[in-house]
Amino acid sequence: MSAPEDLKDIYTDELKDLWSANDQMKKVLKKITAKASDDALKSMLTDSQAGIEKHTDVLKELIAANDEKVSKEHCKGMEGLVAEATKHVLKEGPDKGPLLDVMIIAQYQRMTHYGIAGFGTAAAYAKALGLKDDHKKLTAATKDIYGGDEYMTKLAETSVNLQAEDA
Repeated sequence: MSAPEDLKDIYTDELKDLWSANDQMKKVLKKITAKASDDALKSMLTDSQAGIEKHTDVLKELIAANDEKVSKEHCKGMEGLVAEATKHVLKEGPDKGPLLDVMIIAQYQRMTHYGIAGFGTAAAYAKALGLKDDHKKLTAATKDIYGGDEYMTKLAETSVNLQAEDA
């Protein structure tokens, strides 16, 4: 990206960055899902991949609607989070079981929090730019992501962490 000239440049760059972040997160979630032991966790990880696809479609639509080249810009922030998830879950984590499930939830939530921040920021930019439809779609995506995060917290607190404590 060249130096932004206005808020719209920053906004569309954020959308392109989020597209890259989504692609990276989805790719690692496919690998992580296969390692999950808890059925509810596995189901949520699968559902999350579908949600990421839906949100990526929204990003592409918004980029095009803002007369930008429909392309993504590599997200270094998510790259780091994916590297951490790969290290802790796929390379150095336990092979399976409740302890690995706890680690999966932690890494998922780190990546999800990045998404909440990014989509929330993009929604704020859209609002400032008077892009009401964009704002509505990005706010809905932010709420979806936040809902997944809340579900994972509940799952951890009511089940997975308790199983790990007994492991």
